[in-house]
Amino acid sequence: MKPSKLPNFADRQAASAEAKKALAAKFKPKPTIVDAAFEERRAQRQAELEALRTQRAAERTAKREEAARKEAERKALEAEIAEAMELELRAKQKAARDARYLARKQRRK
Repeated sequence: MKPSKLPNFADRQAASAEAKKALAAKFKPKPTIVDAAFEERRAQRQAELEALRTQRAAERTAKREEAARKEAERKALEAEIAEAMELELRAKQKAARDARYLARKQRRK
């Protein structure tokens, strides 16, 4: 066994305690150093994300408005078609009624 450089037991014990403290200090979390450029980049990224979110929300709103407009146009067109079909049906019914009336009038003569 190699002879110790420290002359007595108390010195060796103190050195051992210091070594244990140094070893334990390695595992303790170290204080973080905040880089100013990191905070700046983070703030810039947040601003970009917020702008992108705003843009996408505007696009979604525009799409919804466009869809609502197209739906309104489709309903208006369907209403026009239904009205035209109803007018045509009424005209056919009137023509048939007039034909029956005329035929009845012809039979009475």
